[in-house]
Amino acid sequence: MAKRRKYYQSKARHPTNGVKMPTVKNSGYSEGGASHTRAGLRAYNPIKSSTQADVDANLSTLRNRSSDLFCNSPIGSAALNVARNNTIGAGLKVSPKIDYRTLGITAEQAKEWQRNTQREFELWAGSTSCDLYRKNNFYDMQDVIYLSYLMDGDGWAQIKYRPSLPDSPYCLRIQLFEASRVCNPYSASAYSTAPYLVEMSNPKNGNRIVNGVEINSDGAVIAYWIASRVPMDLANPSKKLEWTRVEAFGRRTGRPNVLQISHEERPEQYRGVPYLAPVIEIIKQISRYANAELIAAVIKSYFAIFFTSNTAETNDIYDVMDGTGGEKLSYDEKREILDGIDLAAGSANLLPEGIDVKAVDGSRTMSTFEPFTNALVTQVGAALNIPADVLMSRFQASYSASRGALLQAAALFKTRRTWFVRDFCQPVYEAWLAEAVAIGRVRAPGYGTDPLITKAWSKADWFGPVMGMLDPVKEVTGAALRRKYGFSSGEREAAELTGSDYDDNIDQIALENATWEKHGLSVPVADNTGKDAEGGDTKNE
Repeated sequence: MAKRRKYYQSKARHPTNGVKMPTVKNSGYSEGGASHTRAGLRAYNPIKSSTQADVDANLSTLRNRSSDLFCNSPIGSAALNVARNNTIGAGLKVSPKIDYRTLGITAEQAKEWQRNTQREFELWAGSTSCDLYRKNNFYDMQDVIYLSYLMDGDGWAQIKYRPSLPDSPYCLRIQLFEASRVCNPYSASAYSTAPYLVEMSNPKNGNRIVNGVEINSDGAVIAYWIASRVPMDLANPSKKLEWTRVEAFGRRTGRPNVLQISHEERPEQYRGVPYLAPVIEIIKQISRYANAELIAAVIKSYFAIFFTSNTAETNDIYDVMDGTGGEKLSYDEKREILDGIDLAAGSANLLPEGIDVKAVDGSRTMSTFEPFTNALVTQVGAALNIPADVLMSRFQASYSASRGALLQAAALFKTRRTWFVRDFCQPVYEAWLAEAVAIGRVRAPGYGTDPLITKAWSKADWFGPVMGMLDPVKEVTGAALRRKYGFSSGEREAAELTGSDYDDNIDQIALENATWEKHGLSVPVADNTGKDAEGGDTKNE
């Protein structure tokens, strides 16, 4: 007789004081994404914790894996390279745009000041004198630090001053350093980011230090703790590890001493997350799958043959040859026969009597490889907000579809360029401008006396790589119409369409037109002049 099953009254997890808690049903997300009864969601119970537990505790692992994917995975490398090439390219160029109305000067005076200041900035930025290490100019440094931001989650630079050099009158220097050097001082967190290690206290002032970022009671960033070397430096592990506390902002100027290039996504987040973090697993699995298919294809590509015999009772090829002719052969004779078999095209070979040859089929079908990997790459691109066509540099669709993909990617790159300018380019430019005004290389009346005046002198636009043109005629026509109806300016269209300077273009066109006229040739003119291409008037007569 089967035993009767006993039923026990379930106990509440939390005391209810005899009050039965109501069960929420059919309300909001209770039967959807928040359901605990659906089969697909019953065991799906992730926990959102603090930024220290969710982000900081996992940074070391994320950085290591992100770096590995950039170095050893084609898709990981492509994702970072596409992002930095289209965002930074050969470097963002400054175009000063001062608020001449606030400064009380004319537009012509502002234009002349802007051109002179741009030339002066190029003197500093175009030389390796701007780099503390004397290796890169300012534009190359942008590429290095942006890649560090993508790979490690944040890029770091420190503003320093050193004596001027013969090729540069400026003392301003920029020092780039690894993100892992910003870590908690004199603690195990320098080598690990376990949850209980990501935060400590400054014994001198009681401030919290979160992964090398010191914050006060309000949560405001006060200082950064920078190690003398990368903590996990396997090439030089015996070198003493020391930390330097660098105040985040100058006490007198209020300008930043340390620049952190990052994009935080949560309110209390102080360190950035690597760009590839959401797709690390899928990229790694794609890489493993591709390598497995490659190895299998290589193995199948080898041309292999097997000798068989009906007379010899052995698995050894030399014994097979002995069993075919009746006469025992020496080892050298057997070797000579095998070496004499020619597998070249059009060859004819005579084998000993009784030997048959079986060939291995070297064909391998991979009909599912490309569609499957393309589907996964599409997911990777969607997570990174980069269309798969742009991510893989493969445009096989129509003009409209390809342009749509480029426009979507361009919007992302433009947004990230704006972030990068705010975090790195503009603060560096303002630090340079302050020194240029102080040493008399740039004249800016009222600079430093009033924040509004200082801001008016410091405004600037930054232009980077242009989006490729799938159809130049359509692109130029659109630019001309925007310029014609006042939706844009010639300066902006020239910078974004061709990466050139509008004023320089006009000056060069004037010189070329003078050359045409000098040789008695008809000058081609723009259609907004009221003249046709032959130089005749197109207005109504």
